[in-house]
Amino acid sequence: MISSLEYNTERNQLVIPEYGRHIQKLVEHCRALETKEERNRMATAIIGVMGNLNPHLRDVADFQHKLWDQLFVIANFDLDVESPYPIPDKEVLAARPVRMSYPQKRPRYRFYGNNIQSMINIALGWEKGEKREALSYIIANHMKKSFLNWNKDSVDDAVIFKHLFELSNGEINLAAKEEDLLESKSLIYRNTSSNRVSNNNHRHHKKGGRSSNNNNNRRRRN
Repeated sequence: MISSLEYNTERNQLVIPEYGRHIQKLVEHCRALETKEERNRMATAIIGVMGNLNPHLRDVADFQHKLWDQLFVIANFDLDVESPYPIPDKEVLAARPVRMSYPQKRPRYRFYGNNIQSMINIALGWEKGEKREALSYIIANHMKKSFLNWNKDSVDDAVIFKHLFELSNGEINLAAKEEDLLESKSLIYRNTSSNRVSNNNHRHHKKGGRSSNNNNNRRRRN
């Protein structure tokens, strides 16, 4: 009896480990059948067993198509049966995807982020007028807020205007305008107040949940 035992090191490597050793043995036995009718019947039966192993995927589109593709993958594409779907190409499945180039964005001022440059490009695409000027001030205030996140001290508006002038290649010059940006205190207060509101809502939600549980416990005790 000891001589009939099989060790994993002596067995063939599992092609799709999710289906286990028995499915792979069934596929190997199906390949060894002599007549095509027998192979077709057994292949259909194997597809049924594979589907039962994944009942949660039956509602997925093309579920049967995926099972037949996996059957040919387990058989190493060496299975002469009639498939209701086109037989997958081994070379296509084994081909590596085209390597995508990683976007290398190196902003001049990293503390502003990449979105600021996108916003500036959008503003440059607008016609000069009140709307473009209003958007420019919105961008400048957002730049000031981002600068304060990086440096908690106050920042001069002239610094923001200079950076915006450089990032826009000299197209947006708010230094020549008489309007000032929002004060640093108000920008910092907005950040802290928004965080406090979110934390209070989270705490209030927890307190409400506890009170409802306490009321339920009181009712059960009564």
